[in-house]
Amino acid sequence: MPDEVKAGRAGILEHGIAAVLDHWASRRPEDTFAVFDSGEEWNYTELRELVLDTARVLQDAGVRPGDMVVTWLENGPLMIRTWLAVNYLGGVHVPMNTAYRGALLEHALSLAEAKIMVTHADLVGRLDSVDAGGLELVYTLGALERSPERVSLRDSGELCQPRSVDPSAENVRPWDTQMVLYTSGTTGPSKAVLASYRHIGTMALEGNPTSAPEDRALVYTPLYHVTGISGVLWALGTGGSIAVSTRFRTSTFWREVRGLRATFMVLMGSVARFLLNEPVTEDERRTTLRLALITPFNSDAVAFAERVGIDFYTVFNMTEVSVPLRTDLNAKELYSCGRLRPGVSVRIVDENDIEVPVGQVGELLVRTDEPWEMSSGYYRNAEATASSLRNGWFHTGDAVKCDAAGNYFYIDRVKDSIRRRGENMSSYEIEVEVQAHPAILEAAAVAAPSEFGEDEVLVFVVLHDGAELDPVELIEFLRPRMAHFMIPRYIRKVDQLPRTPTQKVQKAELRKIGATDAWDREAAGVVVKRDDIGS
Repeated sequence: MPDEVKAGRAGILEHGIAAVLDHWASRRPEDTFAVFDSGEEWNYTELRELVLDTARVLQDAGVRPGDMVVTWLENGPLMIRTWLAVNYLGGVHVPMNTAYRGALLEHALSLAEAKIMVTHADLVGRLDSVDAGGLELVYTLGALERSPERVSLRDSGELCQPRSVDPSAENVRPWDTQMVLYTSGTTGPSKAVLASYRHIGTMALEGNPTSAPEDRALVYTPLYHVTGISGVLWALGTGGSIAVSTRFRTSTFWREVRGLRATFMVLMGSVARFLLNEPVTEDERRTTLRLALITPFNSDAVAFAERVGIDFYTVFNMTEVSVPLRTDLNAKELYSCGRLRPGVSVRIVDENDIEVPVGQVGELLVRTDEPWEMSSGYYRNAEATASSLRNGWFHTGDAVKCDAAGNYFYIDRVKDSIRRRGENMSSYEIEVEVQAHPAILEAAAVAAPSEFGEDEVLVFVVLHDGAELDPVELIEFLRPRMAHFMIPRYIRKVDQLPRTPTQKVQKAELRKIGATDAWDREAAGVVVKRDDIGS
C-alpha cells in the first residue's frame, strides 16, 4: 500500500476531516474527488476550498466542537460540503431521512437537540406541524413558498460564499463522535447511533477491501444511510473518487453509471431484481462497472454479476458495527453473508447468551479487537445502550447460523422488522400512525412477501365497536403522517389480534395468515409515490 494511501486511511480513522483534506489537496491536488449527476465536478483542491468556505459560515453562525448540525437533504454538493464542514469544525453531523414527517420527524429533532439545520425548501413546511426542539436557524436550498414559524431562515447560498478568513480547524480524536445516525427503529422508536471517527471510517474501509484509489464509487443510496456515507469516506481514505447520483432510477441507471464513469457500487435489496427485469442496453454492455457489493447474496445477485460481467462480494453490516463479516470475491456459498474478517470476534447465542452448536440458529454477537471500531451506544438512550452491550458483546438482534467451514448465513431479525425498497422500517412506528385513525382500535404491522424479493407492509386492524373503515380513506389519512415507503400495501380487518398469555401480539401467527384475501392497494389502483424534491 503506498505511503500516501496509508496516510489517508490514518487520517480518516485517527485525525479527522481537516487532516484528510490537507493531505489529499497537497498530494493529489488535480485528481477528481467527486462528479455529480448535475454535471458539477470537484478535484481535491476544490473540495478543500469548498468545505472551508462552508465551515467559515457555520463557524460564524455559532457552530463549535461537539455541536450537532442537522442535514435534511438529498444527495448532492450541498449535502457533502455541509457534512464535511461540520466535521472540519469538530461538530457532529446528523443526517436525517428526507421522508421523515410528523411524529417521526419530531422524534428525530428532539433527539438531536440541534440549533442549526440545512435542508431543502420543499421540506421546510413539515416543520410547522411538529415541535422542532431547539432548532433556531435553517439554511434552505430552493425557493420557499412560505416561512415556517419559530425559526430563522437563511438561503443556503450563504454556505457557498468564498471566505475572507479561514475557519479554525478542530483536531479530533478517534473516539470523538463524527456523526449521529438514526436506526430504522425495528424494536421501537428510532435510536440515534453514536458513530466515532474510528467506527465509521473502519466501516467504510473494511466494506470496500478490494477497491483501489483508481476506482470510483457510485453513491446513489442516500447520504443519511451508512451505505452512501461509506462510499464518501472510502474515497477520502484512499484518494479515490465518487460518482454522486441524486437517487436511483431504473430506467437511467446504466446511462448514469457510464456517464459518471463509476467502477464499483453497492447493490442493496431489490435493486438487482429491478435491473435484471430491464432489457440489456448499449450503456450496460459498455459499462465502466467492474465490482459490486451485492446484498443479499441470492440468485439475483449471481445472475446480475454474470449478466453484467463483473466481480462481486457481500458483507454483513449494520449501523452500529463495522462490517464484521464479508465474503471473498465471487463466493459460491449462496445466501452467505460472509466469513469473519480480521480484528473481529463473533458469537452465535441463545436467549441467555449461551453459544449454540455449529449449524444452529441464534443471535449474532460482535466485538472488535481494537476500541472504538463499533458504536459506543445510543445518544440519550442509556437503557438501549446497556441492553445492546450486554456481557461485553454487542447484540445485533439478527438471527444467523454458521456452517462448519465458517460461512455465516443471515436468517431474520430476532424481533420484527420490515424491509421495503431498501428501507428498514419499524413495525412499531407504522402501528402508531395507523392506530391514530379514529376508526381503529389497534393495529399490527408485519412483512408480507413481495414479488421483488423484499417485503410489503401488511397491516391487521381491529376497529372500534360500530366503526367502519374504507381502506382508501386510511391510505389518504396516512399519506401526510408517514414516509411513503411505510404506507401499507395490504390492509386486513380482523376481530381481534392473536396474543400470548402476557398479552403480546403473536406476529408469527399474523405472518402465517398473510395477505391472502387482504385489501391490496396496488390491485385497487391506489398509487403512493415518494415526494419529488426540488422539481
